[in-house]
Amino acid sequence: MTTSSRGSAGRPTRAVTTALEGTARRTVLPSGLRIVTESIPSTRSASLGVWVGIGSRDETPAMSGASHFLEHLLFKGTHKRTALQISAEIEAVGGETNAFTTKEYTCYYARVLDEDLPLAVDVLCDAVADSLLEPADVEIERGVILEEIAMHEDEPSDEVHDIFTEAIFGDHPLGRLISGTEESITPMTRNQINGFYRRRYTAPHIVIAAAGNLEHATVVRLVRKALAGTPLDASAADPAGPRARKRVRHQKPHTVVRNRDTEQAHVVLGGVGIGRLDERRFALGVLNNVLGGGMSSRLFQEIREKRGLAYSVYSYASQYADAGLFGVYAGCAPGKVEEVLDITRAELERVATKGLTAEEIARGKGMVRGSYVLGLEDSGSRMSRLAKSELLYGDLMGVDELLGRVDAVTAEDVDAIASELLTQQMSLAVVGPFDEAEFGRR
Repeated sequence: MTTSSRGSAGRPTRAVTTALEGTARRTVLPSGLRIVTESIPSTRSASLGVWVGIGSRDETPAMSGASHFLEHLLFKGTHKRTALQISAEIEAVGGETNAFTTKEYTCYYARVLDEDLPLAVDVLCDAVADSLLEPADVEIERGVILEEIAMHEDEPSDEVHDIFTEAIFGDHPLGRLISGTEESITPMTRNQINGFYRRRYTAPHIVIAAAGNLEHATVVRLVRKALAGTPLDASAADPAGPRARKRVRHQKPHTVVRNRDTEQAHVVLGGVGIGRLDERRFALGVLNNVLGGGMSSRLFQEIREKRGLAYSVYSYASQYADAGLFGVYAGCAPGKVEEVLDITRAELERVATKGLTAEEIARGKGMVRGSYVLGLEDSGSRMSRLAKSELLYGDLMGVDELLGRVDAVTAEDVDAIASELLTQQMSLAVVGPFDEAEFGRR
């Protein structure tokens, strides 16, 4: 462990490094930026991610879609590199780079050979810390994003989830589209986006994570060199903790129908879930797997295997800092919607009132355990685990501890979460050849 001296304000004036689980290490720079790594000597690759604790829920209605807009723009050029150079330098060594935006964070990542990690650090840090946001690039990406929004509207199996989320959260930021809308993206100016960039992309809100054949001290040195002289090479500050939990208001359960001339109807039935720090999340993982998490799940067996009513049917849970939702999706012929929903409701009621069998709970636990462990088979997934643990949870829970928490789930735990979530009044989102009045009679 590296100790630190502190300035008059009580903040560290030197980097502080601590050991985490196994070969994982964490360093907090004086700026408040955090660097977390995991050494995996058996691999020849390295994955790097710059994770920013800012997402679509941090936007005002007028700035809806700004985080996603910014994600596009940060690859368009810096003082050191053009957009072509940013992509070409990584691709020239056989690497790959990309980014994604969620409701609560944004990630910029690269995967390269271990020997090319210094290049990846320099390119990604440069792009995130020192983007130019040229007016011409803003206009080009505006067009790209508007096309992306239009394309999304042509994918009813995706659109129905957005409609369902809005039905649960309403006009709360969690209910808005990550991409924004045509109405918010069209008038957004370069100055507005740049202001959002400089106000939000600050060192205390950033985690740089890396996993692969690497040395922690080397990564720290590379990051500090890459950020020297940039806005992220800031004065001393404390790192931001996990997002504060606030009370999130939910909509009253209701039905939303989006009329589309489609061959297949898409439905999501569900309601309020739990937040990601809720201790019951492990029991919910078991419940979700048994109910609709795989080919052996109850919903898949009842709706697809036994009756052939739908090609795709599954349940899922989305969890945020202070809220969550739980839903069941099905895609089926329009004339089969009523039967699919009747079976779904009956199965939810059966699980809520009668619980799961011991065999089902054992299978659900096995699915959760397997997804945890098998999801750590490559450097990219390990990098993501490090970053999310630091950014979202404030702590890296060891794999053995995670598996222990799953093993500790009891039938009573699963029954309790099922009774709470599956007996509530539910909202319904529908995309297909229906109008609201017609569907209301079904």
